[in-house]
Amino acid sequence: MKEASPNAASEDDVMAWLGARTERRIDTACAHVFLGAESAWKMKRHADLGYADFSTLERRKWALDRELEFNKAAAPDIYRAVRKVTREADGTLQLDGRGETAEFVLEMRRFDETQVLAAQPEAVDGALAERLGRTIAGFHASAPLRPAGGLTALAFTVGSNAQLLRETCQGLDQDRVEVMIALTEAELERQSALLAHRAATGFSRRCHGDLHLGNILLEDGEPVLFDCIEFSDILSDLDVQYDLAFLLMDLDFRGRRDAAVRALSGYLDEAARRFPADVWDGLAALPLMLSVRAGVRAHVSAHSDDPKTARAYVEAAISHLSPPSPVLAAVGGLSGSGKSRFSRGIAPALGASPGAVILRTDEIRKRLMDIPPTQTMPPETYTPEFYVRTYDTMIDNARAMLKAGRAVVLDATFIDPALRARAEALAAECGVPFRGAWLDAPVEVLEARVAGRQGDASDATVAVLHDQVGRMQGQTVAWPRVDTQAPKDAAAKAWLAALT
Repeated sequence: MKEASPNAASEDDVMAWLGARTERRIDTACAHVFLGAESAWKMKRHADLGYADFSTLERRKWALDRELEFNKAAAPDIYRAVRKVTREADGTLQLDGRGETAEFVLEMRRFDETQVLAAQPEAVDGALAERLGRTIAGFHASAPLRPAGGLTALAFTVGSNAQLLRETCQGLDQDRVEVMIALTEAELERQSALLAHRAATGFSRRCHGDLHLGNILLEDGEPVLFDCIEFSDILSDLDVQYDLAFLLMDLDFRGRRDAAVRALSGYLDEAARRFPADVWDGLAALPLMLSVRAGVRAHVSAHSDDPKTARAYVEAAISHLSPPSPVLAAVGGLSGSGKSRFSRGIAPALGASPGAVILRTDEIRKRLMDIPPTQTMPPETYTPEFYVRTYDTMIDNARAMLKAGRAVVLDATFIDPALRARAEALAAECGVPFRGAWLDAPVEVLEARVAGRQGDASDATVAVLHDQVGRMQGQTVAWPRVDTQAPKDAAAKAWLAALT
């Protein structure tokens, strides 16, 4: 390691000074964090770690300035300022004193560590997962473009994973490591043209870089992204979907595919409002991105003397690159029949990890109007032309995703027989299996559900429901009927069981 600048105080001196003024210290690979009653102070390690050089005062200042800038975008209330620790004339250290600068520290607001999602993965329910996906999409949409990143960054990490896992043989099955490396390298080559195109068309941006549950905080019910990577452009100038993939992989690895696929669906609906129209095509590279993220965690676990977890991540990385074939499911039924709950119940079990993307006409309508998903649209908006446009968009989006290898669940009323036929024809066109479900419940149950809705994308009223009942008179639906009066999630489980 390089020696520290002669202008810098010794690392031990500053740590002792900060430690005497705070309650607790947390050590990370790159920094020491000192927790006070209301504030936290981060100082970079006095070291060249290879992947990050903090060996001089100037390098540490550079890194802290970037950390403040990068994190202000997602967590402005947490990251406050870079402050000086000065050496005074009497030899003592002081914060922002008049003496020579001895060190730089980043001041942050202290938050409740128990509210970090890694400490409570069970807290990521469906509603939070959707907000998280939409929050990340918004963060990505406002991030600076980095066309030199994307493919370059992903290729770097594929090579880095291979090198680090080959060097960390202890406790790992090296044959399985080699299988993982071969699969990721082959898939990278197969997806390179797509990734290069995405980098050139607005999908490569300055991203978070380390977007797992350990770097997401829950405050006032809302997700807050913090601790972005600042020390290396090649680790932060990424394809936005690769940034999202860390969260999806983390949730999937923890057995939370339900939350992961809800986050993915929310992300894509929000991203479709803000990114180029070919946003769906990138899903072809998602298995690779999930695999590479699992590979990162594999070597991190191995270097942390946790070979059991490292082996599990290697197997996860292999599994992501051996995905099931896509399928198209269509869930129809009158308003209040439970289509969205049912769709969310079946999506994690369909197709490649973390499951099928849900396309919901209620959300597509709001997207086409460029209004928030839960904002009510005036009744006059629901013209026959807009009805056709909504279904056209859903079919077009689904076609692009199926061609990218991603399973899809269509969530719509499908009252018109022609629309049911159109969904079946789409599956045949794309060469994937079709699975239909028609949800049923007594009218009085549907009325109670519709009347009691709050904070949902659907604008249906009881009057709309009654109109739907009239339109269904005399129709015979060929899709398997599902009774949604059963207890929560029972209908989805029974439908999935019937597929096997």
